Amino acid sequence: MSRSKARQWLCTLLPVVLALTPALLFPLVTFAVGKTSHAQQPLVGPKAYYLALGDSLAFGYQPNLNWAGGYASDFYTNLQAHGVTTYTNLACPGETTTTMIKGGCPFPLLRKYVYTGPQLTAAVDYLHQHAGQVSPVTLDIGADNLLSDLNSSSCTVNSNWTKDLATVNSDLTTVILPQLIAAMTVNGQMTGDLLLLDYYDPYQNLCPSTMTYTEQVDAALAHDASLSGHVTFVDVFTPFGGASSPNPNICTYTWMCSLFKDIHAQNAGYSVMANAIEQTAGY
Repeated sequence: MSRSKARQWLCTLLPVVLALTPALLFPLVTFAVGKTSHAQQPLVGPKAYYLALGDSLAFGYQPNLNWAGGYASDFYTNLQAHGVTTYTNLACPGETTTTMIKGGCPFPLLRKYVYTGPQLTAAVDYLHQHAGQVSPVTLDIGADNLLSDLNSSSCTVNSNWTKDLATVNSDLTTVILPQLIAAMTVNGQMTGDLLLLDYYDPYQNLCPSTMTYTEQVDAALAHDASLSGHVTFVDVFTPFGGASSPNPNICTYTWMCSLFKDIHAQNAGYSVMANAIEQTAGY
């Protein structure tokens, strides 16, 4: 099969798969502040290049096949007013922390930027190629690790939850974040801003009883971000409506109430995420 035909086949099949299995890419997650271990360093501010990393949300997936936008694209619009001239998106739908490190993203043909191998390797190479010129870097990753642990029909998680969450923590704190920080450090100085996002909860109206588990996820992400003092944590859960139940914003900001029954953000939701990044960074 040719590359063009393979891409066409995926573009036709993927939205059907995602609509039928809304837990495919990531489980619900909420926001909880983790314990800060290191003082946050002052932000560097925007430079010439903006690099977006992560999974389907960073990619800007929508089940109606409108993949041109997303929060990263919206954020870049803001960054252009601050001197950023180049936007590169390495995100891959379905990416886990493991596949980000080792490769094997399930939908590599959907990448907006052509590269081979693991996303983390491509990101580090990109940062080295543009040393000292990349800021900010945004990242959302980790929820796909837990997809098989969540049963959205029974609103429960299985016994693998603790182990898989530990993998997210380990991959972020020992590999992903350290490698990105190292690649963004020149002559001992951090030359860009690294922003780690949490996730809104597309299932909070369907499964409010699982809030305890989802709080664990974002508490872990917040704590992981705090460990080095070089990562800024971005709360996107609160702007989506927080822990209110029911949350009417879920129908407005995501595709959960549409015929697609899909967890991904609509344009309005991606705009909310971009604004959360802008407010946190203070650009």
